[in-house]
Amino acid sequence: MAKRVPLADGISAFIDNYDAVVIDLWGVIHDGVTPYPGVADCLQRLADKRKPYAMLSNAPRRATAIARGMEQMGLPAALYPHIMSSGEATWRGLKDRREAWFDGVGDRCFHIGPERDANLFDETSLVRVGSVGEADFILNTGPWEDGETIADYEDRLVAGAEGGLKMICANPDLEVIRGGRLIICAGMLAQRYEELGGDVLYYGKPYRPIYDSCLHLIGDPDPSRVLAIGDSLRTDIAGAVGMGMDSILVLGGIHGEAFASGKSWQRRGVEAKIAAACAEEGHFPIAAIAKFSW
Repeated sequence: MAKRVPLADGISAFIDNYDAVVIDLWGVIHDGVTPYPGVADCLQRLADKRKPYAMLSNAPRRATAIARGMEQMGLPAALYPHIMSSGEATWRGLKDRREAWFDGVGDRCFHIGPERDANLFDETSLVRVGSVGEADFILNTGPWEDGETIADYEDRLVAGAEGGLKMICANPDLEVIRGGRLIICAGMLAQRYEELGGDVLYYGKPYRPIYDSCLHLIGDPDPSRVLAIGDSLRTDIAGAVGMGMDSILVLGGIHGEAFASGKSWQRRGVEAKIAAACAEEGHFPIAAIAKFSW
């Protein structure tokens, strides 16, 4: 029998057991367009308790751009004092080139991704080129347009892999819900690139370096005393397990349809589906909540 993951009403029953909290953004705080109901109140309660917390996102954009986006959604800036993103980690990697992976890699970069991610080139030595054939490597931040599929990129991915170009993936997520619509992410393109024989360097969850950077923002707490909150078993929960953190799974994000029991959140049916899914992934949160709430 699969291990039970209890469905809780909110995070308040757990918070006092931890020294700090790491919170996912997309699927927990907002859907890419609008904050979820009650999110601002929940964050304010965390702040009122003086509980250190940081946002950790696989968004392929700089932390400053993410903060501006949430402010435009109507969330006060005081509610997210610390943000670490896969985009921020990618920018630091591109700027410093400390990893051995960069050995022999030139500055000419073919960018797969929307123009809103162009701030990853700021203060770097990179030169953007218009085709795979001109490039030294590929920077993948996701599809150019919502609604595109892997097939739309197959020719470029094949050309890059056959040419021996390395790829940087600035968002390991496979899919995300944007305004109620499922769209592919950079991770889906990177996964296909690896299938074609390409070499991919990932920045973001579930990989340890981005967690280390995130925890540093809030004073380097012991990971065993940190609670991670996210909506993805593959990235948020697996990443927390890898760090030795406890975690809470938010059901209303990427797994929303999979965990719904009929047309309602019926506790027994939902818990059974969560247990089965977690057993399949091999990673278990300490609890699940329908939405990010106190």
